[in-house]
Amino acid sequence: MSAHTPQSIRAWKEQLIHQDEIDRYLVDGKDFIDEEQINAALEKNRHSDPSRIREIIAKAFSIELMSSEDVAALLQVTDPDLRNEIAEAAKEIKKQVYDNRVVTFAPLYCGSKCVNRCAYCGFRSDNKSVIRKVLTMDEIREETRVLAGTIGHKRLIIVFGEHPETDADYIAETMNTIYEVKVPVRNGMGEIRRVNVNAAPLPIQDLKKLQKAGIGTFQVFQETYHHETYSKVHPSDTLKGNYRWRLYALHRAMDAGIDDVAIGALFGLYDWKFEVMGMVAHARDLERLYNIGPHTISFPRLTPAVGTNFDHSKHQVSDEDFTHLIAVLRLAIPYAGMIITNRETPQIMESVIDMCTQRDAESKIGIGDYADTYRKEQIAEREQFMLNDTSSLDQVIQKLAKSGHITSFCTAGYRCGRTGDKIMGLLKSGKEGCFCKLNAVLTFQEWLEDFASEETKEIGEKLIQQEIAEIRERVPKDFSQASFTKFLADYKKIQHGERDLYF
Repeated sequence: MSAHTPQSIRAWKEQLIHQDEIDRYLVDGKDFIDEEQINAALEKNRHSDPSRIREIIAKAFSIELMSSEDVAALLQVTDPDLRNEIAEAAKEIKKQVYDNRVVTFAPLYCGSKCVNRCAYCGFRSDNKSVIRKVLTMDEIREETRVLAGTIGHKRLIIVFGEHPETDADYIAETMNTIYEVKVPVRNGMGEIRRVNVNAAPLPIQDLKKLQKAGIGTFQVFQETYHHETYSKVHPSDTLKGNYRWRLYALHRAMDAGIDDVAIGALFGLYDWKFEVMGMVAHARDLERLYNIGPHTISFPRLTPAVGTNFDHSKHQVSDEDFTHLIAVLRLAIPYAGMIITNRETPQIMESVIDMCTQRDAESKIGIGDYADTYRKEQIAEREQFMLNDTSSLDQVIQKLAKSGHITSFCTAGYRCGRTGDKIMGLLKSGKEGCFCKLNAVLTFQEWLEDFASEETKEIGEKLIQQEIAEIRERVPKDFSQASFTKFLADYKKIQHGERDLYF
């Protein structure tokens, strides 16, 4: 990989942002984050009557994007009993749309070089404490062999700093390399079947390269939707300092043909209520232009990073408020998948998982850490931030199964074209859950056969029998007899060594 001089980096930065790919999305020259309107809605709904809150909760079961006024009212609830009602509704809505499934994935950090200087990030360019590295394709293969062959993951989110060495061509090559890796495992072949991408905003022409390479979900977090705070933590002379270039990253992805996008905010930079309102506004603008909201939403909290001093303490989110904001998001954007990550402690993960649909497991966020003698400990100098849950995938799956959650490794919908407006319609109607329930059982059994410890396999197979019994009871209301017969046949085939069967 060729070295980049300051001059070449400067030239790369100057050609990256296309102003016309911002202006086309503005309305009367304004972006969709109307701070005056957000603050007014929060103030107006500061003291809502409990009866109104219950009416809002009831409306959420229609599985439609919630109005800003209603979101503001839910956010302002402080009464513990009323918050508990919101949380219980959130769990019911998650079950209605996604059943009892939890999808697991792992992050693969591919490069720690970055041209930005974000105040909260360990990878910022002026942090001398971090070891800088960009993985070669051979190293990507080795990381993938561990992830797919030793741990047993089927989904990855690949993560990059913003740097010319990790541009769109590098990202596309990384995706292709990961998809090529096949690893013999206990009874079959380990492989990654879906690669999601967390990367810097890109112009449409570059996003088309990722779409061609088979991108899963394109994930860009705004970090904070508050304009002034955004400017404070993202210096204006950096690429990330351009608020609107980042704000419309997912609009450009849609226009590039990537119809599966993900939003998020980094909670702790600014007031958490404002950030939730910003995320709902983001979903609304995507629906306005494309009739498709975000496929997933994320809500990470600030965690320590080496060489980084935090001065955002007044906006730290308590565990109680964090749980509440997750519940509100579930009601506000009810069709979206919701991702909780290992930034959180096992206790918090366990307390909110009934409202969430995805979590990472056995994650390592140091560059090259998976294949580096399968390292167990965290090395701060190689990581963007520190994790709070380092449980193995087997441990995570066993704990989920004991609490009645089936771990799904399904990637069928994306390969069958159930993305974009197609999956949104299925999610809102509850029909996607039918496809996914069948595929969850099949892929879970596949993982148990190929990777599980004896104890986890025993617990998992007991849960599967409960799932099969439930599916049988739902014939013919939710599942046709023909589908159920095929499902049972595929289930037996997986037990006898066939792989990657799906509806």
